[in-house]
Amino acid sequence: MVFHEHEKNSRGLISLKARAGFYSASFYLSLLHRCFIGINMATSASAQLSKAVKRHYMELPQGDKVQAMYIWIDGTGEGLRCKTRTLDYEPKSIEDLPEWNFDGSSTYQSEGSNSDMYLIPSAMFRDPFRKDPNKLVLCEVLKYNRKPAETNHRLTCKKVMQMVGEQTPWFGMEQEYTILGTDGHPFGWPSNGFPGPQGPYYCGVGADKAYGRDIVEAHYRACLYAGVTICGTNAEVMPAQWEFQVGPCEGIEMGDHLWVARFILHRVCEDFGIVASFDPKPIPGNWNGAGCHTNFSTKKTREEGGLKYIEECIEKLAKRHNYHIRAYDPKGGLDNARRLTGHHETSNIHEFSAGVANRGASIRIPRAVGQEKKGYFEDRRPSANCDPYAVTEALVRTCLLSEDGDEPVDY
Repeated sequence: MVFHEHEKNSRGLISLKARAGFYSASFYLSLLHRCFIGINMATSASAQLSKAVKRHYMELPQGDKVQAMYIWIDGTGEGLRCKTRTLDYEPKSIEDLPEWNFDGSSTYQSEGSNSDMYLIPSAMFRDPFRKDPNKLVLCEVLKYNRKPAETNHRLTCKKVMQMVGEQTPWFGMEQEYTILGTDGHPFGWPSNGFPGPQGPYYCGVGADKAYGRDIVEAHYRACLYAGVTICGTNAEVMPAQWEFQVGPCEGIEMGDHLWVARFILHRVCEDFGIVASFDPKPIPGNWNGAGCHTNFSTKKTREEGGLKYIEECIEKLAKRHNYHIRAYDPKGGLDNARRLTGHHETSNIHEFSAGVANRGASIRIPRAVGQEKKGYFEDRRPSANCDPYAVTEALVRTCLLSEDGDEPVDY
């Protein structure tokens, strides 16, 4: 049916006239509902394509071939790129995966006159979008001369982690993010205003408190399928903001698992036609920002009397605050400056602080850890768009290798 005209009647409701035929009551109720609540969330055009049609093709047998999606970090230090190749076999380990290359001039990583970059497979996961036997392959990026790209922090992180392997460093990272329409407007927010003030949204339930749970549930299940060590999720303080937690992971696996969890989130949002933002302060004003709080422990801190070693770590961190601020967002602290204001459950970017159960401190010792005298501490400074390799490397350098000063040691 085609609408002939739209007009408002005396009550201000929308009446609809059609050239022929009648519409069901449910049709009119649905349309009126959309008119009243102003559903105009900007979504991508690809989200409107028929998923049922796509499913037909995705269910076709693929013979003995395997699709391997190679994933890497681009020149921004926070964006992800990917492309797929066909393998004649199912890889069982990283060693089974071939190196590959890509055009770095299109990813902010090289000039067009010398654009080839190398992809070095580094971690492999099951593919939750194409399903078994297909794979997601996280890669390091090397330049034409086989030296690491500027945003390849995995190489030095892995080296540092190997140096302290006997101390079994464990990490857990709490990744906050915001769901946006393709126009940058937060998902579920009124098109010409703001939702109610913060308060009912954190860990909230209900259509007026939890915005976009479908994304969260799909992402959680996809991570479990992939083999990502995801350990929880919750709605955050700002409406349309969520958090998932990855860990505990030992050493280099922390960065691997968090980057793949981010990639999966971007792909899930792509299917729904919306965007996941890791901006540390997506909405200015009296709204919470987004961080990536990092929990850290070692064999010594987890054993009896471990609080002593936690306090030693905090003393070392206090003397190296500026170094960590530079390592904790991809713009050397500029992104975090918008978030670490001393308000909205953050510390001030210019000051170092620590305390038990204090969410306004740089370093928080959980209350249970203070009581049991062992466990872990939480560094609340990393931004949502941090590179987990850079964050975990910085913590190990300062706390376990006892580095000081504003520059990392070149081992």
